[in-house]
Amino acid sequence: MKIVPNSRLLFWTGMMLLPLAFMATGSPIIDTLSFIFFAVLLILVLIDAFLASKGLQGISVQLPEVICLSKGREANIEIYISNDRLQIKRLRLGLSFPPQIYSHMDQIVSLPKEEPCSSFLWPCRALKQGRFILNRCYMEVDSPLGFWTKRSIFPMRTEIRVYPNLIAEHRILSALFTRKQPGLHSQRQLGKGRDFEQLREYIPGDSFEDIHWKATAKRGYPITKVFQIERTQQVYMIIDASRLSARKINHFHVDEYAVKSHSKKQYNEAFYDTIFERFVRAALTMSMAAQNQGDLFGILTFSEQVQGFIKAKNGKAHFNACRDMLFTLEPKSASPDFSEVFTFIGNRIRKRALLIFLTNLDDPVLSESFIRNIDSINKRHLLLINMINPKGARPVFSSSNVNSVDDLYVALGGQLIWESLRETGKILKRHGTGFSLLDSEKMCIQMVSQYLDIKQRQML
Repeated sequence: MKIVPNSRLLFWTGMMLLPLAFMATGSPIIDTLSFIFFAVLLILVLIDAFLASKGLQGISVQLPEVICLSKGREANIEIYISNDRLQIKRLRLGLSFPPQIYSHMDQIVSLPKEEPCSSFLWPCRALKQGRFILNRCYMEVDSPLGFWTKRSIFPMRTEIRVYPNLIAEHRILSALFTRKQPGLHSQRQLGKGRDFEQLREYIPGDSFEDIHWKATAKRGYPITKVFQIERTQQVYMIIDASRLSARKINHFHVDEYAVKSHSKKQYNEAFYDTIFERFVRAALTMSMAAQNQGDLFGILTFSEQVQGFIKAKNGKAHFNACRDMLFTLEPKSASPDFSEVFTFIGNRIRKRALLIFLTNLDDPVLSESFIRNIDSINKRHLLLINMINPKGARPVFSSSNVNSVDDLYVALGGQLIWESLRETGKILKRHGTGFSLLDSEKMCIQMVSQYLDIKQRQML
């Protein structure tokens, strides 16, 4: 808490002292008048300083304990101000946002004349997902005569949670997330189902394989077993949070807001997505899809060891638990240990489940390690390996944008990566495991399509 001189004090000091200094020619009357003017100014300044010291009495600022934002979306934080003495009409506020949250540094607020409590909205935009703390509020008010400014720092603790932005995925897959919407048709299911439901009398056309012979012998007439489609299957997202997942991929487009708020370079750097962030968005989208289909959903994250595990369940509370575990997670600079991951899966996930791996197998050493350990779980579970297609990984003659020797070397490098991944896919297929290279922009849609195809074919 401190009092600092305002520009008005400097202005009037210069306006009074300089003329009085030139007027002081040695005449007793002029010297006396100069002294009186200076004394009056000094008294007014001191009185104003005394009043300024009490300027923020009765003022308090409150923010919500928890603020939830989505990465890349503009939001407004509601701030409550208490003005018990009703004397302050104009207040300058500043909030100590972390660098991951862009906002104006300060705002000038006009308080209502006859209301002790008021509120206003503070615009901001989150640049990075995670959990951040807002711990200080700066307040500034002018003295009654405007010679001084009272500044104070008030401690507070507000938690800012920045979640992945799933608006685009939710919009694209809205037909999937909306139940019984006009114009939608049920997905055709292949096969008769595997879960026993009930017994009923034989109807001509029923297969002899479905006849329950013991019930038939007991009742004296044919009894048929009825099966239903299994709805509570388990789906696990296995997310790689190691060093290769920390690589940057495509960034957001710079818009008019960005050019005004940041320099273009700073904005692009802040808004880069990493592979891991795309994995998180895909996993949360899959959780909504699984819940819509009536399946149980779980998450496992790993790097050099297993970092987090949530057993498969469903419901809103379970989705929130998965989201809260993922949005604060950061990829580590270590290589993944697939041996430990597969051992953990074998010990903790006993029931047959669909395991969707989101990992990076473009490193030959990691690819070999993955293949070497996959046989420990692929007989019990259905595995699906997904990774984002590396930029430039394609056949050398598939692009016409080769205009120089450097472009040729880049294309040859992409050819080598493409061949290596293609060979990895063939080996995984021989082990009964699916392997797909997904587009970074369409990853969520492609994964949900894979999941629905597996459900339709009853492969699980």
